[in-house]
Amino acid sequence: MVKPREAPTLAGELAAEFAGTLILILFGTAVVAQVVAGGIGDHDSIAWGWGLGVTLGVYVAGRISGAHLNPAVTVALAVFKGFAWRKVLPYSAAQVLGAFVAALIVRWNYGEVLAKFDPGFTLKSQGVFSTLPGNGALPVHEWGAFRDQVIGTAILLFLILAVTDVNNSAPVANLAPFVVGLVVVAIGMAWGTNAGYAINPARDFGPRLASWLTGYASAWRDQYGNLYFWVPIVAPLIGAVLGAGLYQTLVARYLPRSSEQEPGRVPTEA
Repeated sequence: MVKPREAPTLAGELAAEFAGTLILILFGTAVVAQVVAGGIGDHDSIAWGWGLGVTLGVYVAGRISGAHLNPAVTVALAVFKGFAWRKVLPYSAAQVLGAFVAALIVRWNYGEVLAKFDPGFTLKSQGVFSTLPGNGALPVHEWGAFRDQVIGTAILLFLILAVTDVNNSAPVANLAPFVVGLVVVAIGMAWGTNAGYAINPARDFGPRLASWLTGYASAWRDQYGNLYFWVPIVAPLIGAVLGAGLYQTLVARYLPRSSEQEPGRVPTEA
């Protein structure tokens, strides 16, 4: 008789968060490098690349850690869903480290192409790794980007909770990661103009740090010379709590428990 595997330890959960975020950023930053520096693909390629990266990262880590892959998700789950506060900082650190290592790999692999496209490693190609207000070109300043990131991350968390709520119409057959990936695709297609839809502090800070360490001297600032790195950290944390709170207030508290619902109303796992 095979002995059941014990529940994951914190070390296992952190390893999963690291690996899942690594996969997410490997696809996300690489698709931007391919489009921006290589001239292959377009905005839709970027949106789909990030969305599929999320899907694959969630499949990697979901069974072990819940696949937060995003400190904003971790904080929101601690506020509203009982996730242990003692795990918030370790989870966030693992996510940032995964994003950092993934960005280093992409920076190394696309080094020749980036050097040809932008020999000085300036804001021209900084967007491969981290976000800028107005994507570095449009007349949006840091507070406009801040507003955008609050809204975008609120949408993300509202929909993540809707998709993963077993009392709602949750996807079955382990399709929730795919649907969450589609949420990110949709946000990228609709909310990518003002701030590049970071919606994830680890996704922005880890690659930003990696780019700074590998030659991007202006990595911490925007095109106006203002310190900008804090915007995609602080604004998503605020937006995540707002979005999760709105879901709890507007939807979750009115849902009947699964045991109270009529047969067939809620998909159930086999």
